[in-house]
Amino acid sequence: MARKPNYRFERLERERKKAAKKAERLSARQEKAAERKKAEQDPVEPAKSEDPPR
Repeated sequence: MARKPNYRFERLERERKKAAKKAERLSARQEKAAERKKAEQDPVEPAKSEDPPR
């Protein structure tokens, strides 16, 4: 016998998964932005030597 569908529960589960995925994407995007800002504020330049390249 087939089970009785529980549409409300299924919809809530889909929405919960969607919200979790959205939050995960947002946090990843914020971390990338923070790294980018940090790189812009503290540029790491290679040490330049006095000798010309050969």
